[in-house]
Amino acid sequence: MQSDLVELKFKGQRRIIFTNPQQIPFKVGDYAIVQADKGIDLGRINHISSLLAKKAGKGKLKKIIRKSHQADLEKHEQNQQQEEKAVQICKEKLKKHKLDMKLVDCEYQFDGKKITFYFTSDNRVDFRKLVKDVAAIYKTRVEFRQIGVRDEARRLGGYGVCGQKLCCSSWIREFTPVTTQAAKDQNMSLNPSRLAGVCGRLKCCLMYELDFYNQAIKQYPELAKPIVTEKGEGIVSNIDIFGEKVLVLYPDETTETFSLEYIKTKIYKCENDCGHEHGNLEKLN
Repeated sequence: MQSDLVELKFKGQRRIIFTNPQQIPFKVGDYAIVQADKGIDLGRINHISSLLAKKAGKGKLKKIIRKSHQADLEKHEQNQQQEEKAVQICKEKLKKHKLDMKLVDCEYQFDGKKITFYFTSDNRVDFRKLVKDVAAIYKTRVEFRQIGVRDEARRLGGYGVCGQKLCCSSWIREFTPVTTQAAKDQNMSLNPSRLAGVCGRLKCCLMYELDFYNQAIKQYPELAKPIVTEKGEGIVSNIDIFGEKVLVLYPDETTETFSLEYIKTKIYKCENDCGHEHGNLEKLN
């Protein structure tokens, strides 16, 4: 497929849009040699569409040079093997310099003109001596880039408790803030071990259904609010949005479950404005 713009994916889910001035026909999954930082790099075709123009913005884009050859793929595999060795060497240098940083990954530019090391740290780190040490070994440009724990999870990949690949390493492009309020709004237990993803931060998926919950919850009485049924006064103990049910808890610790339909049609405000809600509710079997 021919296109003026093509999105390529690189190691660590890094995605970049390139121009295709030669109109080289590509399909998703192909490999291509592209312009890189003072050299060339190799990436995999991830997306081909006229819609990429909206994502590309107004900045100047680098170009696709050509389709990759078998020799390119073999060199790419060799680079991957060298990356593993470089990580081990760099970890030894970290111990030598006693730096408070965790090495996450290493990425070779295809032509070997740049090696990028990714690390996490809770504090600012002066790694200038480390860079000199590593550069003296590889005789090329070395860059250390600090990333967050979510970016670490994206680069390393893995699977969530849902059994699917991590969203951050499969399709999420930009991280959005996630707060415990999102869990509260969905009536979830604030259990850190259940709300945290493999990165140790709140799961991104807490935000997926939040808008639905916020809209749906408007139809229900508030949790812990007094409500009066035929049995007497109780409080709204639980709300089941998907089952459209409301659980009422009475002072004697017994409960009754009512449908949302009856809550909406039978409950009415007390005429003397006592603050309670009253009505004849039909109990669910």
